Amino acid sequence: MIAYLKGKLVRKEPTHIIVEVGGIGYEASISLNTFSEIKDREEIRLLTYLHVREDAHLLYGFASEAEKTMFLHLISVNGVGPNTAMVVLSSLPPAELKSAILREDGATLQAVKGIGGKTAQRLILELKDKLRKEADDTPAIIPGLINNTLRQEALTALMTLGIARAAGEKSIDAVLKKSGNKISLEDLVKQALKNA
Repeated sequence: MIAYLKGKLVRKEPTHIIVEVGGIGYEASISLNTFSEIKDREEIRLLTYLHVREDAHLLYGFASEAEKTMFLHLISVNGVGPNTAMVVLSSLPPAELKSAILREDGATLQAVKGIGGKTAQRLILELKDKLRKEADDTPAIIPGLINNTLRQEALTALMTLGIARAAGEKSIDAVLKKSGNKISLEDLVKQALKNA
């Protein structure tokens, strides 16, 4: 599995790109959402999903973790393939799509080309509970917290080390408040471990 590509952006089109990595050009299909985020860059890091079919191996690229996660949710729904998922993500940013599913807003989903009433209902039915559970598992964002990714990575590391989520969050927040968000992930985990 190819997790991501990091290299020179050789070619960029609204629906696909070519990234040169170590002398090899990888072509990946992208959404308009990803295109708008990477269009001004020459060097990129693109998260990827490799779809294997009998007749082809196709690579799909994403500018953000949120978009890749939503893509994986979409293709888990019966009748929604990778190309349809990319059309959906080109029409609706991940946060807007998630919101539409949680609100059971079939009209917004049906506004996407290729999504009819039955598919919209299937998306809502199959993804609503998954997305709601995901939202419940996401730690609360502290007002003024600059780097929530750093916080999330530190929390994952602490939980891997056996620290309970609540204790880990409390410890990380205390360290971040003290350091003013100017701290490396390694130092944050070390200091949070002392406090946990």
